[in-house]
Amino acid sequence: MSPAAPDLPGLPPLSWTGVDGVAMYDDRTGALTLESAPGVDWTNDAGGGPQQHSATALAFAAPDGDFVLSARVRVPGERTTFDAGALALWADPDHWAKLCDEHSPQGDDMVVSVVTNDWSDDCNSRLLEAPAVHLRVARVGGAFAFHASSDGRTWDFVRTFRLLSGSAPLSVGFLTQAPTGDGCTAVFDEIAYAERTLPDLRDGR
Repeated sequence: MSPAAPDLPGLPPLSWTGVDGVAMYDDRTGALTLESAPGVDWTNDAGGGPQQHSATALAFAAPDGDFVLSARVRVPGERTTFDAGALALWADPDHWAKLCDEHSPQGDDMVVSVVTNDWSDDCNSRLLEAPAVHLRVARVGGAFAFHASSDGRTWDFVRTFRLLSGSAPLSVGFLTQAPTGDGCTAVFDEIAYAERTLPDLRDGR
């Protein structure tokens, strides 16, 4: 584990998926703060543009079975286009996914998800009406599910998908990106992790 990677209560050991990033954990508030470098992102442009994997996620090894990871995410201060805090899945540069609190080109904060199997499938979801949003990623059998919530109790279904990465080890954790800006700070709190199965992806729980 990198010396720069903090330990978080209730989570397996964390490490960086790429270069060492900047992370701070506040034991008093339970808040994890990530600071990205300028101009970093994950994208496998479906239009054929250059791939970008310069962002780095603070992540742990996902279990072989079902699991659920959730957190409240906020990006304080001024934001540039596509600045985001996200929950992320990473197998390799061609197989990954992220669920983001992202700043749009129109100046709105919104839930955005990206699923990559060779090429990235990028999907905008709802606009955010508050400065923070709860995000959740779950494995259910051979698939994954993304959800978002305004209160952390009632969950809106975002999408379900597979990562076609075969037997490659999978990491799950936290990401911040600033594709067009000088850096992005994202704060994750109310972090919860359990090795359990979501019985219904669309019942709001």
